[in-house]
Amino acid sequence: MEGQTPKRGARPRRVRPHPPVLSSASPTGGTPRSAFRRFLAVDEYRAKREWMRYEGTAQRDLFRMLRERFLLRHSSAVGWAVDLGAGPGRFTPLVGGLGARKVALDLSVEMLRFPTPPSPDFQGAAVDKVRGDAARPPLRAGRFSCVAALGNIFGFAGPDRERLLESAVGLIGKEGRLLLELAPGPGERSAYLARLPGTSVARLLRSPVAAILPRVRREPFRAEPQRKKEDGEFARISANELTRHLVLSGFSVEEVLAVAPALGPDAERAEAVRADPKAWLHLLELEEALGRDPDRWPRAAAVLVAAHRPPSEIESK
Repeated sequence: MEGQTPKRGARPRRVRPHPPVLSSASPTGGTPRSAFRRFLAVDEYRAKREWMRYEGTAQRDLFRMLRERFLLRHSSAVGWAVDLGAGPGRFTPLVGGLGARKVALDLSVEMLRFPTPPSPDFQGAAVDKVRGDAARPPLRAGRFSCVAALGNIFGFAGPDRERLLESAVGLIGKEGRLLLELAPGPGERSAYLARLPGTSVARLLRSPVAAILPRVRREPFRAEPQRKKEDGEFARISANELTRHLVLSGFSVEEVLAVAPALGPDAERAEAVRADPKAWLHLLELEEALGRDPDRWPRAAAVLVAAHRPPSEIESK
């Protein structure tokens, strides 16, 4: 997917009869009214800008690749996969697995019109595009092997946050997997790496990650300033509270990952590391190792959660 900017495409194609879609596939307004109107009014420019949010700089590459690696680690071999609030479909091809059929659900027609190029990992994966509200999805319950809700759509769901989670859970079939993204805090970065010049960070990251981790963990992490006004439409959601809720609901949590706690929004150092392929690979591994530390979750700008229903949970019902 790297380096590809899709061209303007046609209208969303009609959903084929066999996907698990209900008869009504129109948005129903579960999202708060002002946010709902804003999502409906998305134009071509905003759809393209959303796509480019993960492309064009080393920092954006870092954010994108950490999400792609997470999705690949939690792919499902067969069945149907749905990307709730898919936007322009940046990550939809990676939701599910090689043999999975994809459904992209979004409120915005312009987002669904945006063409999704094939992923190098899942070439030719079919994507059925459906317009609808993720809090009240026009999809059949219990029919999906993988349900993803990325991009912190929970943070914009207002009073429908619980309903959105219930809807996502309700779509999951036997031994299905749930993949979520939250925004608990403003973000942070490693104080140790922040005091080194970019070239020194790149040289350091040529070393094995196991040798770097103790140095990074020894020093505190710097919290980023609050960048988004809390205006009632957007809410910070605790990864610890969500995972506890999932466990009490019978899920097994497979992975919780804070996205890029080492460099975070440090564009200068990310560019320096990107120039060295070995250092870049080690940076990805370092970010993942740090991101799994529970201490990194509360202030992370983004946290990814993977959970699945064990067979016993389904069989007992």
